[in-house]
Amino acid sequence: MSAKMIRAMLRTIEDECRFTGGLTGRYTLRQQIFDAMATVRREEFVPDELKPYAYDNNPLPIGNGQTISQPFIVALMTDLLEPEPDDTILEIGTGSGYQAAVLSQLVRQVYSLEIIPELARQAARRLRRLGYDRVEVIASDGSSGLPEHAPYDGIIVTAAPPRIPAALIEQLAPFGRLVIPVGEPHLPQDLLLVEKSGKKITSRSILSVAFVPFTGRMEE
Repeated sequence: MSAKMIRAMLRTIEDECRFTGGLTGRYTLRQQIFDAMATVRREEFVPDELKPYAYDNNPLPIGNGQTISQPFIVALMTDLLEPEPDDTILEIGTGSGYQAAVLSQLVRQVYSLEIIPELARQAARRLRRLGYDRVEVIASDGSSGLPEHAPYDGIIVTAAPPRIPAALIEQLAPFGRLVIPVGEPHLPQDLLLVEKSGKKITSRSILSVAFVPFTGRMEE
C-alpha cells in the first residue's frame, strides 16, 4: 500500500479527533500515536480481498464473526492508555493482532489474550512474521485477565462486555488505566476510561461505540 493511503488515514484520524474532541477531551492525539499508526501496515492484518480498503476509517471483518476496529478508534484507545516506553500492557481480544502491533511500538511488552483459538494462532504467526516480538499472544478467556504477569500499566479491551470484569480492575497497577467498551450487543456502548489511584477507582465515559460482544465467561 502506498504512503499516500497511510497519510490519508492519519488525516482522517486528525479530523475525527477534532470532530469528537468535545466528547473525548482529545482534540488531537500525542505524536507518538500517529507515528505508531504510520509504522504498522494495516493491510497485513485484513483478509486479502479487503486489502484495498485497509486504510479506510472503517471496521472490517476478519473472520469468526470478529472485526478489526476502525483506525480512529484504535488511535483513540491507544492514546487514552497514555502508554510509556517501559509499560507492560494487557490486551483482551487479539483479533487480527493490529491493536497489539500498534501498542508494541510504544511500550516494553504487550500480552494479548484471544478466546478464539484459530484467531490466536493466526495472529501469533502474523505478528511473528512481521517482527513484532514485543507481543505475546495467548489463547485464553480474557475475563480473568492474566494474573501471572500482573500488575499492568494499562489494560485495553477490544470487545464489549455488559460490565467491567472485576479481575481487570484488580490487575491494574497503581495509577494504571483501563480502556474498555461496555454495553449490550447491537446497542450503543460506552467507551470507558477507568483509572486506578491507590484504592480509588474512577471511571468516565468517553464516546459511544459499537464493538463485537465480549464472549468470555462473566461472573455474576
